[in-house]
Amino acid sequence: MASRSSSTRSSGANAPAPRQAAARIPRTSRTDGSTTRLHILETAGQLFAERGFAESTSKEICTRAGTNMAAVNYHFGSRDGLYEAVLIEAHRQLVSIDELVSLASAAADPRLKLRAFLTHLIEMGSQPKAPWGFRVVLREALSPSPAMPVLIRRAVLPKAKLIRGLIGGIMGLPDDHPSVQRALLFTVLPCIVMTVAPRDLGRKVLPALKNAEGLADDLMRYVFAGLDALAAEAGASAPGTTAAKTTAGKRR
Repeated sequence: MASRSSSTRSSGANAPAPRQAAARIPRTSRTDGSTTRLHILETAGQLFAERGFAESTSKEICTRAGTNMAAVNYHFGSRDGLYEAVLIEAHRQLVSIDELVSLASAAADPRLKLRAFLTHLIEMGSQPKAPWGFRVVLREALSPSPAMPVLIRRAVLPKAKLIRGLIGGIMGLPDDHPSVQRALLFTVLPCIVMTVAPRDLGRKVLPALKNAEGLADDLMRYVFAGLDALAAEAGASAPGTTAAKTTAGKRR
């Protein structure tokens, strides 16, 4: 009995253990890579905002980011590729395409949508310290680099089309109508100017600009009056209208 019991225990000790699920190693490489990429992007963006593209060296970007050029090349392809990514991110800081898509697709009056968009720009411009993206975009606008076509194609055009849709809806015109295209410039440009204007302009020269809500109200009155006037003029000059025929007759 003793030997049988001992044998049983021995065989039990030698029996294979029940199979357990293999431990899985968390896949952190993608997260770490994304973190590294974002860190390089932020560091380079701040440097480009301070000095511009031409005066910012790869060496200083790497030094500030605590990385090497191999990491920059891995994530962005080159210094030029890094700057292109910085430009896209800088424009996103102004307004993201996701925000515009959400705004444009909302079931609301186009005038309310346009007001929400312009108010967003005004509020960002009234912040004590604007994000570095504002300065990057301003530098690029004043002294365009070879990356400007990329910025236009990937950031400006998609967003401009959405805003043209809002303005066209207000004016009752197609979004590619010349009057709508010009109206986009007249509508957005004042907000951009207020965003990049020196803060002393508001404090010392035009103190009323500090009132963001009042500024938004007055801007919307100005914008909507202008859009209504442009829409009326475009409708009056459309082929087949009485006003257009009268004008054509006078020209003859």
